Formats: sequence, C-alpha cells, structure tokens
Amino acid sequence: MKKHDQDFMKRQNRLTVFEIIKNQQPISRASIAKQTGMSPTTISRIVAELTEEGYLLETEQVSAGLGRKSTLLAMVDAAVLSVGVELDRHQINIGIVDLQGNVVVSGNYPRSPEESAEVTLARIGAEIDRLTKSNDIDCGRLIGVGIGLPGIVDNDSGVVIFSVQLGWKNVDLAKRLKEITGYDVAVDNELKVKALAEHLKGAAIGSERTALLGFGNGVGSALIIEGEIYRGQTNSAGEIGHTTIDPNGMMCDCGKAGCLQTYINISSLLSEANKMRPVRSIEELFEARRAGERWAEYLIDRALMYMAITINNIVCMYNPDTVILSGELADKFPEIYEEVGNLCFTRFVWEPLRGSFRIIRSELQEQGVVIGSGLMSQNCFFALE
Repeated sequence: MKKHDQDFMKRQNRLTVFEIIKNQQPISRASIAKQTGMSPTTISRIVAELTEEGYLLETEQVSAGLGRKSTLLAMVDAAVLSVGVELDRHQINIGIVDLQGNVVVSGNYPRSPEESAEVTLARIGAEIDRLTKSNDIDCGRLIGVGIGLPGIVDNDSGVVIFSVQLGWKNVDLAKRLKEITGYDVAVDNELKVKALAEHLKGAAIGSERTALLGFGNGVGSALIIEGEIYRGQTNSAGEIGHTTIDPNGMMCDCGKAGCLQTYINISSLLSEANKMRPVRSIEELFEARRAGERWAEYLIDRALMYMAITINNIVCMYNPDTVILSGELADKFPEIYEEVGNLCFTRFVWEPLRGSFRIIRSELQEQGVVIGSGLMSQNCFFALE
C-alpha cells in the first residue's frame, strides 16, 4: 500500500508540473518549485524525465536583475497529439489536437440518426485512419482518442449509459473503439468536455465558477468549479433539459412529458413549425421569423423565453460568475444572444443575483467539443504515465 501511495504521488506531482509548464510557459524551475512547494530536486527530476521523453525544451536564459540567470522551460506542442471526436445525432466531427488544444487537422461527416452504435464506431475508426494518413500525421505521437457525446456517460469505464439523441443504452464505447483503433479511449458528456475546453483556452479562462449551457438538438448544462468538472453521483449533473416544465406538456424523446428541452430544442421547434407549413431546417424557421410570420415569431420567442428561464434556474442553483451560451442555436443565430440576455435581466433573473454574473457566448463554438475531447484524452494519458 505504501508503494502504491508513493507511485500515485509521483504521478500526481508529474501531472502538476506538466500542467504548470503547459499553462504558464515559458517558466523557470524555481517558479514551479515555489508554486507547488516541491523541492528543487523533485522539480529537476520531473523536468529531466519530461525533457528526455520529448515533451519539453529549454529556452534562452534570462535574468530579472543582477542575480543568477534562469533557464526557462516550454512545451513542444507537437510532441503529443490526440484525437478529439464530437458525436451528435446528425454529425460526427473529428480533429487532431496538439498539447495547447490547437486543432491541427479536422473533418466533418454526416450521420444518420438511425445508425447503430457498431456502424458509427466503425466509421469513426475508419475516418481517424483516413484523416491521419491523408495529412501525414505521425501516429507514433497519437496518445489516445477522446469522445464527447450527448447523454449519461460513465466516464470512468467509458460506457454510454443512456443517450436519448443517439438512441443508445449501455454501449461499451471505450472498449469497442479501442479494439477498432488500438488507441486508449476516453468518453464523457459533450457539454462537460466543451466546458473544460472553454475553461482551459476559451471564454472561461480566469473564471472560478462557470456554467455552460447548450441549446441545440438537446438542452443541457455543465459546471466547472475552480477548474474541475462538477459531475454529481453518476456523472449526470447538468441534465437540465429533462427537468419537467409541464407534466401535461409535449412528449420528449426520453419518454416523459413536458421536459424543458421540448420547448427549446431544434427537433421540437421544427415539429411545431410543420403544423403550420413545411419547414425543413431551423434556418428556414428563423427566416420565417425575420419575414414577420407570426407563428414563427411565437415559436422562437417562446424558446428564447425558456432559455432565459433556464439561465435564471442555473444561476439560482449554482451561483456562477460566468454563464456561457453554446450549442447550434446560439452559434448559428447570434442575434438571440442579446435577446436572451435582455429577457434574463428584465424579466427572469432573481434581483439579488443581478450583476453577480456575466452572460457570454462560447468562444470555441463548433470546435469546443473536439478540443475538449482531445484535451481530456491527453489528461488521462499524462495522469497514467
């Protein structure tokens, strides 16, 4: 047990040093020691290991004054690459991500909602192989695959417990995709990995308590508290889309009536719109609203009202300093950002909480899940190394 504890501490120390260099580069050994409380000997040992493995390089010596010059450390961004995957009802997005969360190459692939898990995973494996070969990616540097998808995920085992949008139950995704690709696979809820990406390199840098809301094919949320994803007992914290608004309301794909997302998500809006006239896409619905068609104005205005109510509920529950609006509706139609904000602060946000938080748009937008998934895979790799 003692050796196990020592090994665990060594891995944690290594990961801590790695993250500090990654986020604060260029940085000196002395500064790392001061921040962590580790001895200079421990820091030097970890730095030597990471340098020998090709993760670090030493930059020019600098001096802040008359004292001894310090050698600064920086990351070799291309030393490690990972695959980030966003898996949604209608689309698969795949990107190769470097240590800083930059997407090196990417591809987007349509998906049929009826496609089985086995077919989808085989396609993901084939597209990863094609993407790496067609772009001359050194697969020796690829350390794993991260996948973000809608639904309840056991992030420890990589099993998709339940996804309404994909129609999946108890799919052992990580195990099966590793069999197909040969890479270690990390799986999590899409909004959780997107919130992680926004915290590390997007709109939420510097925020201590961030709530990210996703409005698109579904409705959900994720919370980052002091850099950590808040998961709840079964990693299902944030599934606000399935809170009940009206027990006598519209049927949801999950099998319940009156879920919040039935008033906001794209499929519900299109279903309601088609009772008036054929509408093939959410873009057509917004065009009808801009043209002054009253039924379209009603549907979208109602959705915006429920978005504002959602923000108020999240703010009352978690008291965040930052609320990020994301998802297909927020990304494709930036005009709703101002409208929802006005509704929040004029009608719905509880008065004592006004001014305690800011509402901002996702900075990473459609790349957020791919970046977050890739970074998640890297975090798992370095934690185990």
